[in-house]
This record gives sequence, structure tokens and C-alpha cells, in this order.
Amino acid sequence: MTNFIPIFPLGIVVYPGEKLHLHIFEPRYKQLILECKESGKPFGIPTVLSNKMQEMGTLVELKEIVETYTNGEMDIKTEGVQVFRVLEVIKTIPDKLYSGAIVNYPENDIVQANSELMQKVVRGIKELHRLLEISKDFKKADLDLSSYDIAHHMGLSVEEEYEVLVLLKELHRGEYLKRHLQKALPLLLEMEQLKKKVKRNGHFNNLSTFDLDV
Repeated sequence: MTNFIPIFPLGIVVYPGEKLHLHIFEPRYKQLILECKESGKPFGIPTVLSNKMQEMGTLVELKEIVETYTNGEMDIKTEGVQVFRVLEVIKTIPDKLYSGAIVNYPENDIVQANSELMQKVVRGIKELHRLLEISKDFKKADLDLSSYDIAHHMGLSVEEEYEVLVLLKELHRGEYLKRHLQKALPLLLEMEQLKKKVKRNGHFNNLSTFDLDV
């Protein structure tokens, strides 16, 4: 399916199913949000990297305008719906301050393709969080977690998060996240060992002696 959508380019990656809170302050996006509220239609958030709008983005639904300020600025709640590909940007739309795009919606496999792989990824991210001494509540059972649920919580750069967005099979996204953890965890384990050594410095240690034939 191909259609026209209003767009709100941002330097972030939004995934399907993700709940995103935004503060709206630019006049063009105030207009966009008010029109989406009135029509009940979604809008698109294409990712911007290095000041360049990328080909892929995510369609989002406006869930709630939480607060409207006296100057017209708004706090809103949105939720990601599906991945789109930009076919053409429409920079100027009659009577509109915002831009739009002609997009299509590539087939995206979001069904859990390999539960064993994702279980390994989930165990890996929990170890990552343990080493970083942070706590995350994914609000889902481990077996129900997908790549989209955890990709924002494993230290990926925006560029890497976009690479995940471009992958349209859950198996490929899981493999990508696994490779990231395989690189990150050994570094963190090494840092943890270094931290332990530094903490020991200056303390009396009960060390075993060795008999050396020299």
C-alpha cells in the first residue's frame, strides 16, 4: 500500500509498539498534531542522521494530548505502529506549515522467529544491565520480549538503532542484537575486573605464597 502522510522528522528511531512522549513547540508541528487529533489519522517519524532524513521511519498514532500550554505548546503521547519507506518527500503542501511524504509499508516480520535466540539476547541484556548497575522493567515476560522491546535499552547508537529499524525480519534483528552484546559484554566484564582491582589498591590483602624453585 502507498499513501501520503504528514511527517515529523526527528533525530531518533521509533519502533513499532514503542510508546513515545513528545513536547511540541514548533508552529508547523503544533498544526500537524492538532490536525491529527481532529482527523484521527497517524503521522510519520522518519529518522534524521547527520542532518539528513533517512529512507525509513515509523508511522505513529497520537494517543493523547496530555497538556496544552498558554503559548500553544503541547505534551503528547504517541505509539509506534509500523515501519514505512519514504518514496518521495513533499516539502510544500498548500495551507500547511509541515511537510509530508509518499510512503509504502514494506512487509515486516515481527513474529518471534527463534525463541532460543531471543532468550540468549534477553539473558545478555540482563547481564549488561547488571554490569552497568541499572534496572529496567520491560513490563513483559521474558518470553514475550521482541527486538523492538529491548533495542533502546542496550547502548546502541542512533545509527545502530536505525540499522535495526531497517532490518525487516525478527530473526535478523535478534542476530544483530546478539552480535552487539557479544562485543559489549567482554569489555564490560574487563572493566568490572579492573574496578575490583582498583578498589583493592591500598588495602591489606591476604595473599597465598608460592614456593618457587629459583
